[in-house]
Amino acid sequence: MAESTVDPSGHDGGMSGPEIHVFRQLSVIVPVFNERNTVAEIIRRMRAVTLPGSLTLEVLVVDDGSSDGTDKVLTALEDSTVRVVTHPTNQGKGAAIRTALGTVRGDLVLIQDADLEYDPDDWPRLIDPILKGKAQIVYGSRFTGERKNMFPSHWLGNRFLTLATNILYRSTLSDMETCYKLFDRRVLAGITIRSERFDFEPEITAKVLRRGYRIYEVPISYAGREISEGKKISWRDGVGAIIAIVRYRFTRRI
Repeated sequence: MAESTVDPSGHDGGMSGPEIHVFRQLSVIVPVFNERNTVAEIIRRMRAVTLPGSLTLEVLVVDDGSSDGTDKVLTALEDSTVRVVTHPTNQGKGAAIRTALGTVRGDLVLIQDADLEYDPDDWPRLIDPILKGKAQIVYGSRFTGERKNMFPSHWLGNRFLTLATNILYRSTLSDMETCYKLFDRRVLAGITIRSERFDFEPEITAKVLRRGYRIYEVPISYAGREISEGKKISWRDGVGAIIAIVRYRFTRRI
């Protein structure tokens, strides 16, 4: 059987026969803001992951205007696998991801927070459905896997935002707000991220759902941290998220 290798732009390799998508590199985007105490450890954990198949790893860290010495830690960690891009001032998670999407090289793209709440050991579980051709987008669900220390207000807020997404977009997600979002890069072609902060989560979810993609979910582990440990999301971000869910459902430009 002839194979056709498909690159991230969607063009085949010139051979006849059925399309078989060959994924060669995983690009992991890490937005960072004042994570001096955790960023070295999360990068160590990322480097330790054994990726399935023949995937290679690219880590793109966006230092979003940190002022606590994170930049010095990142300078010491940068190498052929880990690249660092710096924002001179803090712009927000969405802005950091937008910057990273303009420079990533991989044909799979994953979002990873730097605060140790999400475990890179879960990556193979996320990647598996894409390699098997079952999905082009995979979310890691905190509500179907092991978790600890999620504030009741955050639990309720996440449930409400996910329910609103399911009603407005006719989806069946259990965790729209999860950090772990993995994409076949071709899915992201033509999508412009406009969010500056945590409203990236509903924006990208809304835009892929409106384009007709279905999101595959797998269970992941989650270890929430306390506000005293640097947790940054607040109720204001929840308000921004619900506004984004409604806006992107009815706007013509997606």
